[in-house]
Amino acid sequence: MRVERITRYPVKGLSPEQMEQVELSPGAGIPLDRRFAFAQGDSPFDPADPKWLPKRNFACLAVNAKAAAIHSAYEARTNTLSLRAEGHAPLLADLSDAAGRAAAAAWITTFLGEDARGALRLSEVPGHAFTDIPDKAVSLIGLASVAELGARAGMELDPLRFRANILFSGATPFAELDWMGREVLLGGARLKVFRRTKRCAATEVNPATAERDAKPPRWLMEHYGHADLGIYATVLEGGRVAVGDALELP
Repeated sequence: MRVERITRYPVKGLSPEQMEQVELSPGAGIPLDRRFAFAQGDSPFDPADPKWLPKRNFACLAVNAKAAAIHSAYEARTNTLSLRAEGHAPLLADLSDAAGRAAAAAWITTFLGEDARGALRLSEVPGHAFTDIPDKAVSLIGLASVAELGARAGMELDPLRFRANILFSGATPFAELDWMGREVLLGGARLKVFRRTKRCAATEVNPATAERDAKPPRWLMEHYGHADLGIYATVLEGGRVAVGDALELP
């Protein structure tokens, strides 16, 4: 099996960042993955007492399909976030100061319009990741699984719908779901699979058009009797992982 794509999402619900390589550390996810999130106005998230909350508390594709139309890019060196979308003036926000963070939150709130639940606020807490599960992990999906689901549903599915960190080739469809409790060698790192990824309404959103034009959770239930596609693994031993590296079951 082979690593085909490495992806992180600096801001929960917004654009992916493709990576040629990444250095994994024990007990951590992809560096900078879901570092930021835009908390909904009614979200109880408290940066002073950060606790994991379900995705609906933040701007995300499961509840805000329109967010897929935002083109975002985070520059870690300068700690700046650029936001642009058709019909809206672009924004380059310095996240190092309160004014820049407020400007980014106001831009997102305005863009989402009626989809926003009150005034959103940009959230970041050192060491906290706004992931879909409480555990710090790396998410993986076999490309064959995505292709087979699309074939059964009669629609080609862009793997980006599933917003995984690692896309890999060379496995039979849905083989990864049988790896629970097993260790995998991923490039120079060693991980342990501990959870299957249950799919939600976020996968209905076309990442190119921001339209809900597919029903992966329903199709998974219809064809396989479950809503799972992909897996989560915790990093046991850190190391470098690059596109083209092997993924092996020792």
